[in-house]
Amino acid sequence: MATAKLGLIGGGVMGEALLSRLVQQKVYQPSEILVSDPQQQRRDFLAQEYGVEVTTDNHLVVTSTTEAFLLAVKPQIFDSVVSQLGDWQVGSHAKTLPLLISIMAGVGLQKLEAAFPGQPVVRVMPNAPATVGAGMSAIAAGKNVQPEQKQLATRIFESVGQVVEVPETLMDAVTAVSGSGPGYITIFIESLTDGGVCAGLPRAIAYKLALQTVLGTAVLLQESGIHPAQLKDRVTSPGGTTITGIAELESAGFRSAIIEAVLAAKERSQELGNS
Repeated sequence: MATAKLGLIGGGVMGEALLSRLVQQKVYQPSEILVSDPQQQRRDFLAQEYGVEVTTDNHLVVTSTTEAFLLAVKPQIFDSVVSQLGDWQVGSHAKTLPLLISIMAGVGLQKLEAAFPGQPVVRVMPNAPATVGAGMSAIAAGKNVQPEQKQLATRIFESVGQVVEVPETLMDAVTAVSGSGPGYITIFIESLTDGGVCAGLPRAIAYKLALQTVLGTAVLLQESGIHPAQLKDRVTSPGGTTITGIAELESAGFRSAIIEAVLAAKERSQELGNS
């Protein structure tokens, strides 16, 4: 492959999620994508499943990419990956350097731009539901990013869900809400299921009721555009079951516990970013 429009360093879960949706939605043709991964089995799978070009050479990915390349690796191996690339920009005569998109948690724009001097860099925080096309991604653009490159990054991540743009100073807060949020919600679903079992329901039925109720409520809020408090008011009859249950949640500090969880997660994200 002489050139590729999109390069992907790391063909793991999130990398494959992006890859599959980008190909499915024809944002890129398989022949326009080059993926590097150290595992032979993984490379063979991605090539066979999606028809993309694969390699073990990260240097090849960045030197042959014309539009953008993604760093979809664990932050612990960032320095190792950078050292493999060497002085890859030296002698480049391209008018515009390809966009570097990083989905590594805790690796800030300053560190990315120091490792890739002059490079347009976008930092993105996706979340787990991106793997089923229902993700929430936040984008923070570096100083060298052109408007059309920001649009490109947005288009790439819209393939796996919704996108918002934030200043990088808010990325730890984003991590605490949408990045860690699926963890909080799974505990709520598990607890709602256990409550159903405690009330006498078979576990399989309680789980189905809990899961669909959370999903349905989210879709209702999204499609109707009403505030969560409005929906809560609609389903709470005077002296009824729902307001009785809500009173118990408020007594137990449910609302403040969620707020404190987000603040604690934000603080931990800041600690990890500074380590």
